[in-house]
Amino acid sequence: MVLEERAAIEESIAGRTICSQLDETAEAHPDLPAYSDPVEGGWSTLTYREARQRVLEIAAGFAALGVDPGDSVALMMVNRSEHVLADLGAVHAGAIPCSVYATFAPDQVAYVANDVGAKVAVLGGPAELARWAPILDQVTGLEKIILLEGATGDQLSWADFLALGAEALAADPQSVEERWRSVTPDDTLTVLYTSGTTGMPKGVPLTHRNVLFEVGATDRMTSLPTQGTQISYLTYAHIAERVLSLYLPLFKVSHVHFCTDLANLGPTLAAVKPVLFFGVPRVWEKMMAKLSALLAMSPEDQQENARKAMAAGLAWVEAGQVGHSMTPEVEAAYQAADAALLSIIRGMIGFDNAGWLATAAAPMPLEVQRFFAGLGLKVLDVYGMTETTGAFTANSPDAYRLGTVGRPEPGVEVRIADDGEILTRSPLNTTGYLNRPEATADLFDDEGWLHTGDVGSLDEHGFVRIVDRKKELIITAGGENISPANIENYLKEHALIGQALAFGDGKPYPVAILTLDGEIAPGWAQANGITFTDLADLAEHPDVLKTVEAAVEAANEKLARVQQVKRWRLLPVEWTAETEELTPSLKLKRRVIHAKYAEIIEEMYVQ
Repeated sequence: MVLEERAAIEESIAGRTICSQLDETAEAHPDLPAYSDPVEGGWSTLTYREARQRVLEIAAGFAALGVDPGDSVALMMVNRSEHVLADLGAVHAGAIPCSVYATFAPDQVAYVANDVGAKVAVLGGPAELARWAPILDQVTGLEKIILLEGATGDQLSWADFLALGAEALAADPQSVEERWRSVTPDDTLTVLYTSGTTGMPKGVPLTHRNVLFEVGATDRMTSLPTQGTQISYLTYAHIAERVLSLYLPLFKVSHVHFCTDLANLGPTLAAVKPVLFFGVPRVWEKMMAKLSALLAMSPEDQQENARKAMAAGLAWVEAGQVGHSMTPEVEAAYQAADAALLSIIRGMIGFDNAGWLATAAAPMPLEVQRFFAGLGLKVLDVYGMTETTGAFTANSPDAYRLGTVGRPEPGVEVRIADDGEILTRSPLNTTGYLNRPEATADLFDDEGWLHTGDVGSLDEHGFVRIVDRKKELIITAGGENISPANIENYLKEHALIGQALAFGDGKPYPVAILTLDGEIAPGWAQANGITFTDLADLAEHPDVLKTVEAAVEAANEKLARVQQVKRWRLLPVEWTAETEELTPSLKLKRRVIHAKYAEIIEEMYVQ
């Protein structure tokens, strides 16, 4: 069955690329809206014909700047039409676009730019340029920076770049035609970077074939309508946003609206009413908090009506799960509640047209999922990695089980290894990490199974449940992949700090538990004229706390914003193998520490 599904999808995408898809869509639907940017009082919109023309001009512009097939173009800007057009323009020039996280620290930016071999960088404006400026002399292959706003000196303005491209395309349209038609399904479509436990991010090349297979599998599971509306608001450096709001719309002829500021997400949802919406758990948590606050402000009788209606909605969503039964009573109660209240609330928040709502990147809190179920909304978990071109298991509106990450997507093989690790094999899998042969060897086994590093199980209905993470990667509530070892190593650079544990899985930000170095701290105290009785006494001294605070700040300066430690605690004890926090080889026993200091960890998130 799996191989038959795989063959069917592969047949449907055979010989196709993102370039050929844009060509077909623009030819078939030239006057339909493609991309809308927010402007004063409304939207500025490009049709598919206009968008493709702009893409060809940008491709000609890159070629005029000396970008050759196989070269790389780095992109760093908010979600806006220029980001998509620059990305697709690079692809049509035969180049490889790479969206870089705007939260990366300068040294991480330099690493990515050198690793991918960026020849040109397209940046949003002064804020993005500030992340590049300190390391420009370290990026050896970079020849030109294009700024959408605020270009000065050697930088090329976006307007001048577009003019250059338009002129070049008019002078030699055949050259660009030959470039995009020379792109093959097995060419790299993009390189995305994901942080591992070693600290620096790893580049993941994804081909046109990878992406088109993911689009095909997603389309089969979601049955989304064509010519629907969508919102793009999560970074294009993340695989989920790329698939859902950059690539999928080219096949579904969607109208993508850009939300450039998360503060405007609520009004944008209400205005656009998208047919699908993806949000990391933190986004759903914030929506729930706002809606709960509004409900709490209503009169008591209205609150009671809402509670009853939401109970009916929750019962309906739960009864619709695979393995459950929908009774006539549950269906009737839901239909009545929906007509009286729930549909009104969904309309107010912009979800009245949404046929598919999804979440991933971190575990979705059950209370959040149940809250939206109360509104008749199925916020469904999917599961994947950058290395698997995004989701490879998913719940669908017609086949779901809450608390799971769904069934394998069509054409995808999934199995559980003897040690519980989740393995997958399909055309979604990357061929390996960029410039990392050893890491690539660790990613795959001899039979081509990709090792996810996550431990899970398959239930009797074929749904995958994540049990635990085999690897130590932190995934915050915002969906950011963070290496705790990287944070800990920076914290321990100060001699006073003997051990450090970074925590933040499923939380809005990282925190840290620290201990003093039992050998260094006493000597440091004496040198600084500090009297103390024992290590516990020293850990409470104001001068020690001030110094540790400075050490945390110094570590944070070397980390991307999402990796920075927001709160910390200095313990009055040392960690040793005897006290069970460390292994005999002095490695952290993370689960032991998490359990032993659970109260302290939670305190750092409630203050």
